[in-house]
Amino acid sequence: MINGSQLRDAFISGAHAISNNKKRVDELNVFPVPDGDTGTNMSMTMTNAIAELKRMDDKVTVSQVADATASALLRGARGNSGVILSLIFRGFSKGLAGQKTADCEHLVAALEKGVEGAYKAVMKPTEGTILTVARVASEKAREIALSTNDEIILWSAVCDAAQVALDNTPNQLEALKKAGVVDAGGQGLLIIFNAILDTFKTGEIEPAAAGEEKSVVTIDSFSDVVGQFDEEITFTYCTEMLITKKEDAEDSSKLRAYLETIGDCVVVVEDDEIIKVHVHTNNPGKAIEKGLDFGYINLPKVENMRLQHEQRQKQAKQEFKPVPPEKQYGFVAVAAGDGIEAVFADIGVDCIVKGGQTMNPSTDDILAAISACPAEIVFVLPNNKNIIMAAEQAVKLADRKVCVLQTRTIPQGMSAMLAFDPDADFNTNRVEMTKAFERVSTGQITFAARNSDFEGHTIKEGEILALDNGKLSFVEKDVQKAAYKLTKKLAKGDSSFVTVIYGADVTDESAEALVEQIQNKFGNLDVNLINGGQPVYYYIIAVE
Repeated sequence: MINGSQLRDAFISGAHAISNNKKRVDELNVFPVPDGDTGTNMSMTMTNAIAELKRMDDKVTVSQVADATASALLRGARGNSGVILSLIFRGFSKGLAGQKTADCEHLVAALEKGVEGAYKAVMKPTEGTILTVARVASEKAREIALSTNDEIILWSAVCDAAQVALDNTPNQLEALKKAGVVDAGGQGLLIIFNAILDTFKTGEIEPAAAGEEKSVVTIDSFSDVVGQFDEEITFTYCTEMLITKKEDAEDSSKLRAYLETIGDCVVVVEDDEIIKVHVHTNNPGKAIEKGLDFGYINLPKVENMRLQHEQRQKQAKQEFKPVPPEKQYGFVAVAAGDGIEAVFADIGVDCIVKGGQTMNPSTDDILAAISACPAEIVFVLPNNKNIIMAAEQAVKLADRKVCVLQTRTIPQGMSAMLAFDPDADFNTNRVEMTKAFERVSTGQITFAARNSDFEGHTIKEGEILALDNGKLSFVEKDVQKAAYKLTKKLAKGDSSFVTVIYGADVTDESAEALVEQIQNKFGNLDVNLINGGQPVYYYIIAVE
């Protein structure tokens, strides 16, 4: 029998294991666009349960452990892989309901219910993914349970079957075979399952890597991005200076040695004429004074990192407070970029959850925004294919009626909002808003986050990627050329409007030049330019 404390420790081990290995799982993603990535999303989902599990004493039951884990994972689920993981663990809650301890039959039932729930949640389940790995493991558990009542033997068979299924995923998905990798989600699940097995066997909890054990319970996904770089600030001032060397200046290694006694992150680089210095210290005056021993100080800069950190956190933190309904309809949208957020606010969105590519908000983030929307009926616009499932999980937890429109891009969300009719009933609006966003073709210009061989393209890290409605269209070297070429591909004979949304890394001049180029080519098109300020995507181009 597996008791509550054993299951608690096993689940904590699973959370530590996926966090410790998230980068390895991230690297298995074959689509080379910048993304929150599978390992990161699974890690953030799983670690959401750690704090609650650690509060449980050794008298806890397996039912209590499973319930607490399922609830935490559901609310913390991020990305499609995180949602599927949460549903697999929801199976433990159902399969172990009311039980003090768990035998082989209980574990089998837990796996079966988890797989059933995960498959139901995916509109078009794809084999060769985490779903397959979970299903094959569940089927093996049912088979082994006929010949053993030893939970460790059973779970060993589960892990072995999951490994076999994972190794077979390249034979089920051509993209995996071409890239020479296994499915990322399946790998993440196997890592968790193996950690659970190790704890069942040894009673030991896998330790968390330094800085990994953090319970993620936030409202704004941007705060997660800030949090990834949070470390304890030992030295307050980031101090930089350029020193024009004296003729008789001592070797700069002596300056470096001194700076290391008063700070950290010391960088001292020199050539024949100058010494460039960077140090984190609580005594910037001493650093500058010591620099004077070596020559003349130019361009000194001292910044208070504590104040910078506090400011970043203030900018990142987004508080949503629950409010009672005051109107019939309300709207929640997921978006990133000041300009894009302003557009959504202008066209009627009540609550904006900061997030998108690389920053998938959790189910709880979206739920908080729904609760803060002063309406009886709330339409949710995920605006990213990897956020739709998390939004749909929030529907079950909300205290009001919620409709998730499956918008996959920012322009689709904008078109859906513009199609809303305040005088129409719910069903009419749902249908018309859906029709509106489905008419939108979206192009996106971004960069390759990793080397990849994808869909016939040999891609090098840093190259420019052009996405046609989410699919890789071509690879370019130049952002402007890629944007113009993609617009030409998207524009059809019956197209009337083009909206160009430019991101944080594009200048006003470059964006205006692109619009002029489009207008010169397509004189019949109405071209609208928006400074979106979005990260990741240089351009988002909508054609209707």
